[in-house]
Parts: sequence; structure tokens; C-alpha cells
Amino acid sequence: MLTNPMLDQMHTLGLAGMAAAYRQLGEQSHGSDLSFDERLGLMLDREIALRTDKRLTNRLATAKLRFANASIEDIDFSTHRGLDRRNVLCLAQGAWLKANENLILTGQTDPTT
Repeated sequence: MLTNPMLDQMHTLGLAGMAAAYRQLGEQSHGSDLSFDERLGLMLDREIALRTDKRLTNRLATAKLRFANASIEDIDFSTHRGLDRRNVLCLAQGAWLKANENLILTGQTDPTT
């Protein structure tokens, strides 16, 4: 089968990640050294990664976060808010998520109000 019709079919089926990986593997010199299963595995990995990224992007856009670029590293612990640095950083590691535990944060979020 010719390459361009195959890429068109992948795009028609919504497999843009697989199409990009197929195109990239074809351009690389060591891509032909891989077995069929290895090539298919790489293409599937790319498709899954692309879909996961799209899903996250869509969820973040739907969330309409007030501070979309906020991160744990940006927390200012020098202001007096009663935040314990060790507790916040421990929570940020996510062990409570892996243990299927719940988290409830209470109290004032903005010291100016």
C-alpha cells in the first residue's frame, strides 16, 4: 500500500498520532530496523499520548481556571497564611491520590478578604 493513502486513511479514522509516528518512522534511518510489533507499538504509544494530551487540554479549557498557570512551586510561604511548607509539599506529591483518600481544604484562601 502506498504511504500517502495510508496516512489519509489514518487521519480519516482519527488516528493523527499514529499517522505522525508512521511518517516519522519512515523518515528515520533506523526505523526500518524495528520489527512490525515494535513499529506498531511506537505508533500506538504516540496515539495514546496524543489523545491523553488532547483530553487534558480540553479539560483545562473547560475548567476555566482563574490562574491557569498556577503551580505548587509558585506558592509564597513568606506571607503569613498558616501554611506549613512540609504539609503542602507532601500533599503535592499525591500519595493521598494513590491511596484513594479524600482531601478537604477549608479556611480563607485570600488573606486580603
